[in-house]
Amino acid sequence: MSDRPRGTPRSSRRSVLTSAGGLLALAGSTSSALGMERAASAPASTPTSTGGFWGARQAGITTPQQTHTYFMAFDLTAPKRDQVVDLLRTWTQTAARLTAGQTAAPFGKDLDAPGVDSAEALGLTPARLTITFGFGSGLFTKDGADRYGLAARRPEALIDLPRFNGDQLVPTATGGDLSVQACADDAQVAFHAVRQLAARAYGIADVLWAQSGFLSKPADGETPRNLMGFKDGTHRPAALEKFVWVGDEGPDWMRDGSYLVVRRIRMALEHWDRTNVGFQEQTMGRHKYSGAPLGLTHENEPLRLDRTDKDGNPVIPENAHVRLANAATNGGAEILRRGYSYNDGVNFTAERWPPWRQGMEYDSGLFFIAYQRDPRSGFVRIFGNMAKFDMLNQFATHVGGGLFACPPGARAGEFIGQRLFATV
Repeated sequence: MSDRPRGTPRSSRRSVLTSAGGLLALAGSTSSALGMERAASAPASTPTSTGGFWGARQAGITTPQQTHTYFMAFDLTAPKRDQVVDLLRTWTQTAARLTAGQTAAPFGKDLDAPGVDSAEALGLTPARLTITFGFGSGLFTKDGADRYGLAARRPEALIDLPRFNGDQLVPTATGGDLSVQACADDAQVAFHAVRQLAARAYGIADVLWAQSGFLSKPADGETPRNLMGFKDGTHRPAALEKFVWVGDEGPDWMRDGSYLVVRRIRMALEHWDRTNVGFQEQTMGRHKYSGAPLGLTHENEPLRLDRTDKDGNPVIPENAHVRLANAATNGGAEILRRGYSYNDGVNFTAERWPPWRQGMEYDSGLFFIAYQRDPRSGFVRIFGNMAKFDMLNQFATHVGGGLFACPPGARAGEFIGQRLFATV
């Protein structure tokens, strides 16, 4: 017979539900703004499957895209390197449990004790939960100080992103020393995961900013649409090894990792909704309802950027979004997108283009997420031109984000980023 007191929760979310008795009753490239390429969006074989955690590469990068995300950036406050290592160890073990559908830690006999698990995911399936960790530049140096003896191990590719034309980045929604991204097919599961990790960072790292996002998948398997009403995710890079994963050119602790660029892009939806569909299509370079390239019929037809009309003008305008985002325009550069829409209600804003309306507008848009082998030859190269010339800029403003080095995955017994700290 078990020595567990009656009603004591077990380790898994389902078994807690079973043992607790009463809990059950209570409980493109078509493009979005700055679209480039999107990760696979095929639905999972079952919505209750686990996303997994252990492995040579982190999950959540090339994993078929889930319908919800919750992203959080942290600033480290711990003065000692060992405290950071302890946090990463704890985060690794917690993430492994959560992605397996368990509570953040095993419940003890004292059910009144705080800090084990906040319990809002009890009874929920894992919903293909993945958790992906990243390291910002502040882990290596902060305000000129090498806090943890890691400055010499900062990868060359972990640059300070340049200021792009039109950026209106809010400092309190930009950057971070550490990042955590949870993706799941249930919004509450994704939030629950980040909430548990944040709770374990108390006294070591402070929350800097966070962003949730959603992705609606049509039942018939068609390409999802973004908040501008266009299909988003028609194309993704075929050569993931070439464009996504760090190889021998990177430091040893980053091989089989990837670099993550996130950007919070606010869309002027009220302005967009008052424009003719024809102008929207010229802006994007695709037909709105079919998703096909301008002048063509089917969504998955090649763009054929060299096509001209009877007057010799490009069918897809020179400053159309899909042209400027396309690899052919950027020396073959490609990145892997996993973007999500966001809707944070309304607030007061002033549009950056004529007619410069001011007032209460939707605080909605795209939470742009892109993985790449090197941001210098990926996001920076692609978006540098787009920031200057893309017609979509009159409807989209970058207001936050960051760049993070996502190390390789951890195998059982290891912790995320172990190779970075191993020789220091």
